[in-house]
Amino acid sequence: MDQFSLTIGKLSDQTGVKVETIRYYEKIGLMPAPPRTQSGRRLYDGALADRLCFIRRGRELGFSLDDIRALLGLEDRKPTCAEVFEITSTHVEMIRTKISDLKKLERTLSTVAKGCSRNRTPDCAIIKTLFS
Repeated sequence: MDQFSLTIGKLSDQTGVKVETIRYYEKIGLMPAPPRTQSGRRLYDGALADRLCFIRRGRELGFSLDDIRALLGLEDRKPTCAEVFEITSTHVEMIRTKISDLKKLERTLSTVAKGCSRNRTPDCAIIKTLFS
């Protein structure tokens, strides 16, 4: 699909990205402003649909919008693998930190839950722990 033939609604349906989100990505510069019809309707082509899918997939993988912007900037200027590796490695390290934090949270909540009497008492150990 080389022609600009997709409306924003069709692009949304095709990519699974909400119309409001597409407009937001345009507003912050992740998506370039597409050409418009005489009546002002946006029209997208396959390349813009691919770019939007790249952004959506990046978000699904937990990349921040700034990371995605950096990756798109690299793609636009044909990066070296080392540049992409650097961004990805940083992201992997952030994921490992989150996993570690989530494991700590799981242990803490499991310990607190074991202290719960499960009675209909206003003296809940879980609430007390959360407030302490």
